[in-house]
Amino acid sequence: PIKIPSDIKVEFSENNLSVSKSNIKHNIHLPSVIKPSIHDGFLNLELTKVTKDTLSLYGLTRSLISNSVVGISEGFTRTLDIQGVGYRAQMNGKDLILFMGYSHNITITPPQDVTFSVEKSSTTIHISGSRKDVIGEVAANIRS
Repeated sequence: PIKIPSDIKVEFSENNLSVSKSNIKHNIHLPSVIKPSIHDGFLNLELTKVTKDTLSLYGLTRSLISNSVVGISEGFTRTLDIQGVGYRAQMNGKDLILFMGYSHNITITPPQDVTFSVEKSSTTIHISGSRKDVIGEVAANIRS
């Protein structure tokens, strides 16, 4: 079971589950073998057919829903440290500008619902948002 905080609204239809709070909303596709139900502030997922594949889908779906609930209620943050002589980062509005020793600066525009922040030392970047998968993908793109 997944605990649903009181300020988060969970709705489900046939093959779709939405988790929302004020202006943030995540939609999650539900496989046809998983039936959700809410009881006493907990979201329960039940399998209609138990096989090796459906057990894998159950675990994936449960993780996606749990990450959405945590992301909307608390948010996720990744921290990246820049190491190298002369390497630094700075903010320009919402954009992140990286000085990595090239002849030009690298400007990164954040996707929707993602925010960047740079510490005073200019070598630590914080990436924040409500979707764990998007935060990880942005961090991976910055590292590459």
